[in-house]
Amino acid sequence: MKTVPIKKKNRLVAYFCMEMGFVNEIPTYSGGLGILAGDTIKAAADLAVPMVGVTMLNLKGYFRQKLDEWGNQTEEDLFWHPEDFMKLQKPVVSVKLEGKDIFIRAWEYIVKGVRGYQIPVYFLDTDFDRNEEYYRTLTHHLYGGDDRYRLLQEAVMGIGGIKILEELGYKNIRKYHMNEGHAAPLALELLYRTRKDDMPPEKIETYDLEKVQRKCVFTTHTPVPAGHDKFNIDLVKSIFRETNHEHIPGELLYDGMLNMTYLALKCSEFYNAVSKKHRDISLEMFPGFDIHAITNGVHSLTWTSEPFKKLYDKYLPDWKLDPFTYLREAFEFPSEELWNVHMEAKKEFLDYVNKKNNSKMKPDVFTIGFARRATGYKRADLILSDPQRLVEIAKNAGPVQIVFSGKAHPKDPTGKDNIKKIFEVKKQLKDRISIEYLENYDIKIGGLITSGVDLWLNNPVRPLEASGTSGMKASHNGIPNLSVLDGWWIEGHIENLTGWSIGPKDHRILKEQYHPEKDVFDLYNKLEYVIIPLFYNNRSQWIHMMKASIAINASFFNTYRMLQQYVSKAYFHHL
Repeated sequence: MKTVPIKKKNRLVAYFCMEMGFVNEIPTYSGGLGILAGDTIKAAADLAVPMVGVTMLNLKGYFRQKLDEWGNQTEEDLFWHPEDFMKLQKPVVSVKLEGKDIFIRAWEYIVKGVRGYQIPVYFLDTDFDRNEEYYRTLTHHLYGGDDRYRLLQEAVMGIGGIKILEELGYKNIRKYHMNEGHAAPLALELLYRTRKDDMPPEKIETYDLEKVQRKCVFTTHTPVPAGHDKFNIDLVKSIFRETNHEHIPGELLYDGMLNMTYLALKCSEFYNAVSKKHRDISLEMFPGFDIHAITNGVHSLTWTSEPFKKLYDKYLPDWKLDPFTYLREAFEFPSEELWNVHMEAKKEFLDYVNKKNNSKMKPDVFTIGFARRATGYKRADLILSDPQRLVEIAKNAGPVQIVFSGKAHPKDPTGKDNIKKIFEVKKQLKDRISIEYLENYDIKIGGLITSGVDLWLNNPVRPLEASGTSGMKASHNGIPNLSVLDGWWIEGHIENLTGWSIGPKDHRILKEQYHPEKDVFDLYNKLEYVIIPLFYNNRSQWIHMMKASIAINASFFNTYRMLQQYVSKAYFHHL
């Protein structure tokens, strides 16, 4: 494959995200946001979108999860060596914060697409001897520390990111895409560069806001209010003292605070949510903004397992270049061959589980997978609400085994309690239903579990799932979904064809209007009377649903389609 040289003057889009996940060995991501960012960059490389990426080095990783026999989680730093994967760049820039110059350098990581086009990604680093000890730690931990630490981090990424790109020779950036509000300080930097002389810095009329808006694109990813970073104005003034940035016009504040989502919205011409349902929620959260919907996707080549890649290569040789077009032909796959490919992926996964956990899971047993960030609203333990009913289902409909995975944030006691609940039920149901929990959920485990189970389960509290992407990865491997009608699944769900729904069919119902026990009732009934009997008694129909999962959902819910929408709607629609 020929490598296409990087021409910095031709790069028109700068993509900023606090975390980016590319490969297992670079542990700079916490979960869905970082994986999505990495998948977006990969798609840009495949489609030759003239992009450059900016993120944080996170030298001590997110964390390594350790679980004891009772499911108690402890965390360890996850050290890695950037020099093994990327090249340190010469330029060093500074950003004045807390009245001091903080120096920033960058490591270049190259993502190469299927046709040889390359996207450079710059990992920002403050951990070198020109900085004081505390400031050296700003690129150590993802989402770590207190508000001061977080705001300093976000200023380093947003303001420092712009400066490092300019020093590296990227002089023609036309669009700055802020993927989540963490990068919003870049909008302040662009704004203050438009300041009119001899006008008060705290007045919005002092700046050319429209010029900045034409340069900025913003994607919001969470309908959870706590997920939107906001900072006390006194802290903001302390961080940005002795610079223009401390004089933030009141029009850019929200409830008297620096709300990064609101700042990014005010300073962007195009802004979007990550599913149609999430758009509706975002319009309620931030009235007055015409928020668009571009539903997330996953990078097809990354999340399709090796057995399925071989199947696609055999029957759809150009699928890597255009999954949006070619995966629709999955209905033509020979059924027996598709099933054999699935069992190959399933056996590989269960061999991994059995070796890792010293367990005895069996390939011929119906296997449910659930792997998400462990936090309360995702309800990992919902399927275990009534352990005895689960035993009865397995007895009446057919044997069942379940594999879980996911990290809880170190400061999330509810997420940690959910993990302990799973371990408790695992012990309780020993010898009747096999339940396993894979610790230290990462890209490798994500790839194995989303290709190696029979059914993908997802049951968040509605309407708190902005999009979700794990079920999209499962679809790329022919796995039907069983999910609450929220996020992307509202768009991908066709009952008894691409999978099944949990709970009320009307996705407009608010969370206050139904109760968890109704979800549990529906989940158990679907498993006992529809899903498990179909798996064991009607293999041809099950395989038809596997084909539909690929042809209907994998063909659409991928980053090729997603990025093409960004290109046409946000990046180049009127450059």
